[in-house]
Amino acid sequence: MNRAVSNLRARHVARLGSFCASSSSSSSPASEAWDGRFRLHKPRGQHLLTNPRVLDAIARHAALRPGDAVLEVGPGTGNLTARLLASPAARVSAVEIDPRMVDAVTARASALNLAHKLTVILGDAVETDFPEFDVCVANIPYGISSPLIAKLLFGTYRFRTATLLLQKEFARRLVAKPGDSEYNRLAANVHMVAETRLLMDVSKRDFVPMPRVDSSLVEIRPRVDMPEADLAEWLAFTRECFGQKNKTLGAIFKQKRKILELFKRSHRTKRCADDAPGRGVILGVLDDDNDEACSDDDGNDDNGRSDVVAGFNKEDVGAFKERIANALESTELAGKRPSQLSNDELLRLLRLLNERGVWFQ
Repeated sequence: MNRAVSNLRARHVARLGSFCASSSSSSSPASEAWDGRFRLHKPRGQHLLTNPRVLDAIARHAALRPGDAVLEVGPGTGNLTARLLASPAARVSAVEIDPRMVDAVTARASALNLAHKLTVILGDAVETDFPEFDVCVANIPYGISSPLIAKLLFGTYRFRTATLLLQKEFARRLVAKPGDSEYNRLAANVHMVAETRLLMDVSKRDFVPMPRVDSSLVEIRPRVDMPEADLAEWLAFTRECFGQKNKTLGAIFKQKRKILELFKRSHRTKRCADDAPGRGVILGVLDDDNDEACSDDDGNDDNGRSDVVAGFNKEDVGAFKERIANALESTELAGKRPSQLSNDELLRLLRLLNERGVWFQ
């Protein structure tokens, strides 16, 4: 039985190699067309980019250098991979969750006599440890855009640039500036550690099967001049600010429930000086904003909880609330919405709050 399965797999790979060899010899747009040799799963984000001009443009924008190690996420059948392998880069590591795609891209590299430059890793890109790389180039499945970018930027990886094809709406939020209607926690957190640039738009008609929305190519370049900040504290701070992005900072930080939560966090008996955000935090730092409902009542909440935290009296909580109000007043940010403020302004407020004993993680 195992031998029969192995023989069937071998014939399948050979057929893929035959197709890729004939395709690579053609310069027409049809050379990247999908032949339907197995079913593509749209719910998994399996949309193959087939327009050769767009594929060439992505490889060109990546600006690969001799000796570069390239990371590709979701290579599919290898339309983009073939161009990365043909570049001056020294090697390409491709992470793919679908074994059928692994067969396809491996066969294609062999047909191009470039298999020696390719390593294919079978696994979930969000969970799999990446090898060292200089440049990331990828047509990312829409469903993992946020966690994957968070992994790249807030993990331990050091790289020169990432050139990513993303859902157009998501890309607009990623590159948004303060004051833009799309500006939110996603942009604020990314801009803290990287510079972003919109490169080009890509029509949904350039994919098979055709997705519901258009895409955009974005360049992400990690900052070399990172601001001095406790990153875990910053991420917790922006979560509080942008959780209710349509409110002003003054309205956000006068809510009874918010004050009590921050008071308890700020008075934990033991604070860990070298706290780092855990994996769950890392994968959630770029989640979309939710303007969550939260009581603005200065009295008790609906459950009748008092404004006294165990071990402290009402005056202690009141003094804590006053420190927050004074920090907002001194920075003249109480009447501003988070989406209107630059990272420098938000970081200045965070530092002032920390100095006054207000902590967010």
